[in-house]
Amino acid sequence: MGLLTAETAMTTTSSSGSNETAGMSNATIITTVPLTTPAYQQRLPVGAIVVLTALMVLMIVISALGNSIVCLIVYQKPAMRSAINLLLANLAFADIMVALLCMPFALVTLVAGDWLLGPAMCQITAFLYLFFVMEATFILATISVDRYFIIVRRKDKLNPHRAKILIGLSWLTSAVVAFPPLVGWARFGYVPGHVQCQFKPPASPADTAYIFCLYLAVFYVPCAAMSFSYLFILNTVRRNSLRIQNHPESLSISQASKLGLTSLPRPSRVNVDMSFKTRAFTTILLLFIVFIVCWAPSAVSVYVELFSASSQINPVGKAFILWLTYLNSAFNPIIYCWRIKKFREACRELAPKTFRLLPKLPGRTRRRIRPSAMYECNEQSSV
Repeated sequence: MGLLTAETAMTTTSSSGSNETAGMSNATIITTVPLTTPAYQQRLPVGAIVVLTALMVLMIVISALGNSIVCLIVYQKPAMRSAINLLLANLAFADIMVALLCMPFALVTLVAGDWLLGPAMCQITAFLYLFFVMEATFILATISVDRYFIIVRRKDKLNPHRAKILIGLSWLTSAVVAFPPLVGWARFGYVPGHVQCQFKPPASPADTAYIFCLYLAVFYVPCAAMSFSYLFILNTVRRNSLRIQNHPESLSISQASKLGLTSLPRPSRVNVDMSFKTRAFTTILLLFIVFIVCWAPSAVSVYVELFSASSQINPVGKAFILWLTYLNSAFNPIIYCWRIKKFREACRELAPKTFRLLPKLPGRTRRRIRPSAMYECNEQSSV
């Protein structure tokens, strides 16, 4: 990726003035002059382009198809329209938009080695990338805080109506936060050798302040909120596990169903199998871990380049960091279908019979339990 050189022929004529130079005339001298590399020639190594192209095609297919199935399931099945599923469907929709409106442009730029769609589209695609990423982050943080209130505070107040209001507010907030670069505050632009339009180097302290605050809102603040939520949740689950071990006579709902004791009066606080309790929480925790792994390198690299002009990441490293952020959109639907049984069953129903390769899942007992009750432990001993 260094500077290229161009060979320029320069012809000089010398006259024969001595015996050593006799018969030598019109001698041609070839000199090499270093020139600045044209923008269209600053490209990544071929091996990196091949690997990144294959990964991007795979991510586009998985993100668009997998997240579309998630949205379709929630749309077609009224029973799936709980508050948490509405939030997950909105997260899936944001990932679909990233796959359709951001990833293809990065792929074209990677293959072509230059931005081909003009400055207007450069501004639009950079805005959309930031807009949809912020929306997905806000929704994931909302889900985490909701789990905190359900498990730790035992307050299940997020109903579908309130979830829709939060979704609308998150879209509005994301648009407001991502809009300033379109009007000249820390403008977007294309840097030769990179694979996507991004922030130009800050031209003023105001630009630096905006980029700094932006990544606080996109990554660091949501990450801190989610981390504290999950620490409190883990502590609560651990404490309840100890209570269950100390009171083995406390009968869980699944155990009561097997013994035919569901008709007997039960205390207001109930507990269920720990495997069932922790599985729902573990699913959201996995989404959080994937988010951290995919976005931490990008968030850290932005601050490093923002405050240290000498610590610039090479184009190959930037491309892999960007691809890692896109990988988050592809991992989410895989986690949904792997961890959430209802989504797996719905996928089997949507798939044609000839393509149903997975074995049929065992039937589940229909029951309606408050999510907050799932994490409460009955401390009374049975006589």
